[in-house]
Amino acid sequence: MKENNKKITEKIVKAVNKNVRSSTRKLKPILKAIVGKKVDLAIRDLSFSEKRISKDIKKTISSAVANAENNYQYDIDKLIVKEAYCGKQIIMKRFRARAKGRAASIIKPYSNLTIILAEKTKKVTEKHGTKS
Repeated sequence: MKENNKKITEKIVKAVNKNVRSSTRKLKPILKAIVGKKVDLAIRDLSFSEKRISKDIKKTISSAVANAENNYQYDIDKLIVKEAYCGKQIIMKRFRARAKGRAASIIKPYSNLTIILAEKTKKVTEKHGTKS
């Protein structure tokens, strides 16, 4: 049998937020929760989240949706969150005065946030001579 080797080019669009004032440890659980969801459901879930950083994630998703609509003319209703990941950025180091002339360090981490959206397409399955 001859198989069709058709390449399906997946339409993806990306948005990056480079200065998110949060650690990657706090971002990762929220990002894992939205991967694979439709964009409108992901934005809705982030709107009702009690985490402070979900507002910044929602802004980044909205930016990716705007990129998809304006730059590539994609249909917003078919967009899903394909990937969402974060990486480390700079760490601001501060000190707090303590007793007896000592100092305690305070670290203020920043993160990079990357959201990749894909346009959901219907998969076509072919049946090869099966008896019913």
